[in-house]
Amino acid sequence: MHELVERLLKGDKRAAARAITHIENDTQEKKEILKDIHPHTGRAYLVGLTGSPGAGKSSLTDRLISLLRKMGKTVGIIAVDPTSPFTGGAILGDRVRMGKHALDPGVFIRSMGTRGSLGGLAKATREAVRVLDAFGSDVIFIETVGVGQSELDIMHVADTTVVVLHPSAGDHIQSMKAGIMEIADIFVVNKADLPGADKTVQAVNHMLDLVHDFEFRPPVLKVASRDNMGIKELWCECERHLAFLKESGRLANKRQKQRQDEILSIIDAEIGRKIKSLIQADPKWATTLSDVEEGRTDPYEVADIVLRRLLKV
Repeated sequence: MHELVERLLKGDKRAAARAITHIENDTQEKKEILKDIHPHTGRAYLVGLTGSPGAGKSSLTDRLISLLRKMGKTVGIIAVDPTSPFTGGAILGDRVRMGKHALDPGVFIRSMGTRGSLGGLAKATREAVRVLDAFGSDVIFIETVGVGQSELDIMHVADTTVVVLHPSAGDHIQSMKAGIMEIADIFVVNKADLPGADKTVQAVNHMLDLVHDFEFRPPVLKVASRDNMGIKELWCECERHLAFLKESGRLANKRQKQRQDEILSIIDAEIGRKIKSLIQADPKWATTLSDVEEGRTDPYEVADIVLRRLLKV
């Protein structure tokens, strides 16, 4: 694994792909890889793109890749897709809309199946981002699965969250604002060459007008990926938001919070594994379940007993 990490740090695409595969499959080598790359992370700018299906997230990402490559920046993409019920892989694993970048040495594209995870991301997304960061990507785009307004996990991973809407979303803004609409740093009305774009922009701005305590008011941009309209403006707003995060100290605080969440998530997963192992090895577990079913004890009391045994408190 040390040799694999050395190749990854030198920009070897195959090594990066293998490292992410270890992470997705939760192999024994995963911890060693993540430990070795940790000192080389924290340099990339993380941009999340979320929104409902059909909003054009992949096409938008494709245009941003082209722009950034012209600027000389290296780009990583983690695209989270629905999971195939037959193979367990990402249904749109070929990333058709980004195919022209596949052979570009400065671009790394990886599709990940959700594998049952909710919130728009796969369980391994955060760790895969670490790999692309260590790999040397200047900018990493994280595209969520596209399941609706519950995709809120992206705000805990990305530095800047871009919510992508389509022109017909104008009538639904009010119903959406309790969920995905509240996590945006930038709003993009994509396919702005279609009717309804101005109405959607107006609806989003009206929603934002109801909030008066913005330190950074999310801009609302009209973009047409097909015509490359508004792509430069979108990237300028991303850079403006990043500058705001750095100058205000929010970037450091945000990343510290992300590290804390990551550590707690790891602890939670490890405790879960140990508890399952403890239960499976306990010959009295079947009796305990019977006691719960027959009312001699309750699930909360059993859970407390198991936790005390595990944590020895």
